[in-house]
Amino acid sequence: MYNHDYIYHEEHPVNWCPRCETAIAFAEVEYETRQTKLNFVHFDKVDIATTRPELMAACVAVAVNPEDKRYSQYVGQEITVPLFGQKVTLIADEDVEPEFGTGAVMICTFGDKQDVRWWVKYELPLIKAIDKQGKMTKAAGKYEGLSIAECREAVVADLKAAGFLYDQKPLEQNVGLCWRCNTPIEILSEPQWFVKIDNDAILKAADEIKWYPDYMKVRLQNWTGTMEWDWCISRQRIFATPIPIWYCKKCGKVMVAEESWLPIDPNEAAPKKACSCGSTEFEPETDVLDTWMDSSITALHVTGWESEHDLRLPAQIRPQGHDIIRTWAFYTILRSLALEGKRPWDSIVINGMVLGPDGHKMSKSLGNVISPEEVTTKYSADAFRQWGAVGGSTGSDVMFRWKDVVSASRFLQKMWSIYRFSMSHLKGFGQEDAEKFQTDSLHIIDRWLLSKLNRLVDTATKELDEYQFDSTFKAIRGFAWEVLADNYLELVKGRLYGDDTDGRRAAQYVLYRTIKTLSLLLAPFIPFFAEELHSRLSDESVHTQAWPAVDESFINEEAEAAGELIKEITGEVRRYKSELGMALNAPLKKLEIYNADIDTGDIAGATNSKVELMEGAPSFEYVPVEVKPNMGILGPRFRKDAGAVVKALKAESPAAIEAQAASGKITVSVDGKPIELEPEAVEIMKEVISGGREVDVLEVRGAVVVIVR
Repeated sequence: MYNHDYIYHEEHPVNWCPRCETAIAFAEVEYETRQTKLNFVHFDKVDIATTRPELMAACVAVAVNPEDKRYSQYVGQEITVPLFGQKVTLIADEDVEPEFGTGAVMICTFGDKQDVRWWVKYELPLIKAIDKQGKMTKAAGKYEGLSIAECREAVVADLKAAGFLYDQKPLEQNVGLCWRCNTPIEILSEPQWFVKIDNDAILKAADEIKWYPDYMKVRLQNWTGTMEWDWCISRQRIFATPIPIWYCKKCGKVMVAEESWLPIDPNEAAPKKACSCGSTEFEPETDVLDTWMDSSITALHVTGWESEHDLRLPAQIRPQGHDIIRTWAFYTILRSLALEGKRPWDSIVINGMVLGPDGHKMSKSLGNVISPEEVTTKYSADAFRQWGAVGGSTGSDVMFRWKDVVSASRFLQKMWSIYRFSMSHLKGFGQEDAEKFQTDSLHIIDRWLLSKLNRLVDTATKELDEYQFDSTFKAIRGFAWEVLADNYLELVKGRLYGDDTDGRRAAQYVLYRTIKTLSLLLAPFIPFFAEELHSRLSDESVHTQAWPAVDESFINEEAEAAGELIKEITGEVRRYKSELGMALNAPLKKLEIYNADIDTGDIAGATNSKVELMEGAPSFEYVPVEVKPNMGILGPRFRKDAGAVVKALKAESPAAIEAQAASGKITVSVDGKPIELEPEAVEIMKEVISGGREVDVLEVRGAVVVIVR
């Protein structure tokens, strides 16, 4: 990169942490809103407002907006800086905001990035008032040696005493902080090593990459749009990768290590050749590289860049957090373009941060850290992984909640119950049996499940192709719990326990295929559990198997519709039993089903009933048998007399009350007085009579189920 002019060395304003005593890149600057004071100071011709009075020693100009009529007559004139006495010029620049403060601002070297822009634009002098330790320099006069905070306090006091400070106002300010120690950064002009940044090339490469989720690309675009300076890659630290460079003591020329010399530490070894001037005496570079110079080479490294296994860029995928898009992602794209002229990866998957139970980022200082061992010891690694998968969509932050881990553990227990039940009925049935099985003997509910299973495989495949781990696992979990356990297994128990050999074989085939497919689908999420499932069906590891393919021959909309009807009829009959206080396996004399073309065997087994499919339409007679007063209406209206009204209603025949309700008005006599009631004041309870029998009737998706008890 140095030989191709990507890397250069020069003195330039850089972000500097006075506590860490090192330069840092813009990507390492974090921002925090803090309270400060805006100080209003008299200069000899204008008044200025500043939050950095300690930088008055480094004031090199004063600026106003060219449209600001208050100061137009002074533009181009010299102004004296209070306390420090240097003469500076008043300049007009459109970037000055007339509404802020007094509309006149100091240009200091350097208070912020805007100062740097003006310094470059107007070729202003450089005054270094703050040193690398955050102390005031000789340029600050009597304030030399004070810390920044001490100098600010002293300057404000002196301005006040001299009559220059005439007002102070509180101000909320966005302060740049060192990412490592949270110290406010300064901008100092120091000799450093830099990498050139080509924003347009980076943005073009970002467009060639598929982002998951796609809106995360905006973060990189926004960050790239703010990059005004090149990447400062040198750091004034002890531990990091050495910069393999020396400086000739005689002529000052830079000697860069040749590839064959690497790795080499310039502080421990001299160059292996003399300088072009003939000198062999060198000074080593003592700065070290920014850690992102190492990390940004990862895509090249994993593809075997310049090795015997060079796979070439782009790599397939980069998974990473959203908090390092502006560092790891940005710099990796930069390095890959510089060295190979290509994007580093085809896709980038962005994950969120893990938040503590209190909703804040996990931090020891906040006391909200949960160790992984605490979770895995109590609930298993698979429950922990499952929590991570379903905790949030790709890119979103994930809050840790114990109840979610408990829920994940319960699903594992449910799956184990499904597995144990299934395996108890799969003894003697294996892969060879499944391969020989003739699928034309499958029941409708078998085809329903296999259709649902293959739709699940299709959904899971498409969702995982988009790295939607949460929706994928939720679909798998929903199928296993609701479709397989709650419905299919209940429907086929009659066959599994019964004497119908063909029916039992069909159910075994479906169970075998389903459990095996589920083990494959679950493997990326709960690998230990999936391995246990698969090991009972095969001698090979689940993790060496191919991802399941969709078998289109099993996707059958008609079977799904018929299966849904069977499922819902069975569910309604079971609910009917529950409401009557009957055991779910309590026998019913008969179920007559009208308007349905379905298998009845599985319904019969699941409901413990004889089931008949009936032709034509059922004939019913609804006979009123009881009047049920609506006390929600009668109580508030009649209060203490409500009991008498109820007694009067009960005295009438249900048929008579029903006839009156149909006319829109019910009249009863209480103590010889007629009382009129609205039809809503009562509920007419009826018995259903069909063919001279008392029956109950259920309506399910157009089908009519007549229950003969």
